[in-house]
Amino acid sequence: MTDLLTPVLTANWGDERAWKLVNYERVGGYSALRKALVMEPADVVGVVKDSGLRGRGGAGFPTGMKWSFIPQDNPKPKYLVVNADESEPGTCKDMPLMMASPHTLVEGVIIAAYAIRAAYAFIYVRGEVLHVVRRLQQAVREAYSAGYAGRNILGTGYDLEIVVHAGAGAYICGEETALLDSLEGRRGQPRLRPPFPAVAGLYASPTVINNVESIASVPAIINGGADWFASMGTEKSKGMTIYSLSGHVNSPGQFEAPLGITLRQLLDVAGGIRDGHQLKFWTPGGSSTPLLTAEHLDIPLDYEGVASVKSMLGTKALQCFDETTSVVRTVLRWTEFYKHESCGKCTPCREGTWWLVQILKRMEAGHGEEGDIEKLLDLCDNILGRSFCALGDGATSPITSAIKFFREEFEAAMHTPAWELFPYERSTIFVREPAAATTSAGAH
Repeated sequence: MTDLLTPVLTANWGDERAWKLVNYERVGGYSALRKALVMEPADVVGVVKDSGLRGRGGAGFPTGMKWSFIPQDNPKPKYLVVNADESEPGTCKDMPLMMASPHTLVEGVIIAAYAIRAAYAFIYVRGEVLHVVRRLQQAVREAYSAGYAGRNILGTGYDLEIVVHAGAGAYICGEETALLDSLEGRRGQPRLRPPFPAVAGLYASPTVINNVESIASVPAIINGGADWFASMGTEKSKGMTIYSLSGHVNSPGQFEAPLGITLRQLLDVAGGIRDGHQLKFWTPGGSSTPLLTAEHLDIPLDYEGVASVKSMLGTKALQCFDETTSVVRTVLRWTEFYKHESCGKCTPCREGTWWLVQILKRMEAGHGEEGDIEKLLDLCDNILGRSFCALGDGATSPITSAIKFFREEFEAAMHTPAWELFPYERSTIFVREPAAATTSAGAH
């Protein structure tokens, strides 16, 4: 089944010190930049548009179209911002990419900035991942030293300053307008739109905001061509992408494959669900997407396929859970995260997530009350579509979908604790080895 995989972004991850400039250049690194710099910026936008590349951060908006929205007649400076604030539970594709091959992203940043005629580019990285921040900073320094960034890039007269910015650890800053506020030195909170970032983004200037994987895909598109990229994937979801498999899987990890592959096919590559167990439920795009069950194993993992079963492809974070897992406990843990990370700007999210946690905690302990299930659904209905940004919507998705598929577990929570129905030690992936026997020698 390994012929299903299409390593492009991940092709050099196993190379010796792949993050070093010399090793990246050895496998053709920065050849796409040289090719792009002899093209007109509008032609670079055209190639990306023709390729069908869609944003890999969750929304799936066409990348080339987003670039074309930048008003070039606007006298203000243009900015490129890369959203590297990956922090949703279960989502883990951008961090490995930046660690393994940061120059793939840096080259994409320079090409994208050139295409939209930006003189400044910012890579906003989650502050907790200090190792990733340092590796990116080193890659940017190497790019400057080699003449790929800074003044008069490769003698073309094009100037670009690249800033690696470490965030302060707020999940809300993954929302693009909250990210802009954070970059400007303010508290990260979503902005009211319109105006949209393409017109008034960073410092009230035209701004393109893209996910790490979206920008990292650009060098391959320039080198391979729009037709080559579009030959992979499906009719409306083109190209290859990185799927993250985690949870009760024999061989979890990152799997790069064409859009439209199924979870069944990916599980075959990953050795299946852990031995002796069966898949119970899974998330197609991280913890903020409606969960699915084993009956959806053959749904194409592209934007349209996942939407057809009323979920979202999101970040392609495929968290797999077997029959030992309590769905009540799982959605409680996710909801606790969203409650904690709510910025508090709007009432539905700030208050709604708090109440969701109180009810789910009670149900996990087997102390559910009559009407709690309906109360959960009512709260979700009052948050969905009424919160200031998508964080509130994302907090409701796992709850409503869990009740849809596993209502009997929520009904059991009226009288039986989740840890009795599903002993948590049975769900543990990493079993601790018994502590080595110790002697009392020297213990005085």
